[in-house]
Amino acid sequence: MTALAMPRDLLRQAQTVADDFTAHTGVAVDATELLTGRAAQLDIAPHGQVSAGGATRLLKARDGWCALTLSRPDDIASVPALLQDDSVDADPWPAVGGWAAQHSAEEMAERARLLGLPVGVLGETAPAPPVVSPLGPTQTGSLAGVLVADLSSMWAGPLCGQLLARAGAAVVKVESPSRPDGTRAGAQEFFDWMNGGKLSYAADFDDPSDLAVLLRAADVVIESSRPAALARRGLGPDTVAPRPGQIWLRITGHGVSGEKAGWVAFGDDAAVSGGLVGKRRGAPVFVGDAIADPLTGLHAAAAVADSRTRGGGELIEFSMAAVAAGYRSRSGDETDVIAKRPVSGLPGRELGADNDVVRRLVAERNDAPC
Repeated sequence: MTALAMPRDLLRQAQTVADDFTAHTGVAVDATELLTGRAAQLDIAPHGQVSAGGATRLLKARDGWCALTLSRPDDIASVPALLQDDSVDADPWPAVGGWAAQHSAEEMAERARLLGLPVGVLGETAPAPPVVSPLGPTQTGSLAGVLVADLSSMWAGPLCGQLLARAGAAVVKVESPSRPDGTRAGAQEFFDWMNGGKLSYAADFDDPSDLAVLLRAADVVIESSRPAALARRGLGPDTVAPRPGQIWLRITGHGVSGEKAGWVAFGDDAAVSGGLVGKRRGAPVFVGDAIADPLTGLHAAAAVADSRTRGGGELIEFSMAAVAAGYRSRSGDETDVIAKRPVSGLPGRELGADNDVVRRLVAERNDAPC
């Protein structure tokens, strides 16, 4: 059985958020299952400065620590530019570690971010609640029967959508055929856990007229791309006329203010940015499996449920690093947690399998009075 070293306070705090979601929806949620489910499915755990998934490393800089993620082909291809060395070996990590040791953490992060690499400086992000802004007219109601347009990918956003589906929402997973959710190429079991029970809708993001109709009809929109990506297509919350009570949920790595809006993040480096690490022999080690992802997904679902009871009409913006920062633990508070395998659910749908169903559903909603 897979065991993960997790702070006791983290588990208690996360379960409090899960209980809040249950209070709003009546759906019981086990926070430990959410935080450890992928580790149980894939039989993985972090190894000190190496993340559970293996794509992120904690690197010692001259004056501190950074976490760098090399999970995408483009990330690997950027390493020679990062190091300014064309002779990097097939395994880039020894060279990256040697380069990091010669630079400050801030210098390392600045150069990595110029190249679009996911990086976090240990403890650079302070705890902060989501930013909530008025979006449009309100309309109270439960989550049962609402239409959710889930434009997110990977883990945090899809987990939020999955929890809303458990609460009775009709969740539409929206993907581009040219750039589908990356988890489709990974373990089928994890993809199904995140996306089972959702309708699958294939949309051309470069011709967004069809997608705009769906977003106008949705009661909840979930997106996890950098804000400019949708805005330049005319699909942001400022340009799509919302239904009464619509909730627009935006999940980013580091927030939407200034240069941080362009910073890329994954769950492990975002957690390090928030200071959510353990300690071993005085050095930081990874906590859990990409822990900022499931924590943010859980918080986001609870925030949507809470907003729905207030009548919605809100834009809610989460930073994964800021969520992780809210879970910084006291030294010595860790315990070994046996990872819980998620209860089997419905399989994920083939990309675009439900396009006709979604179009009929949207047409019915647009013809009906709000």
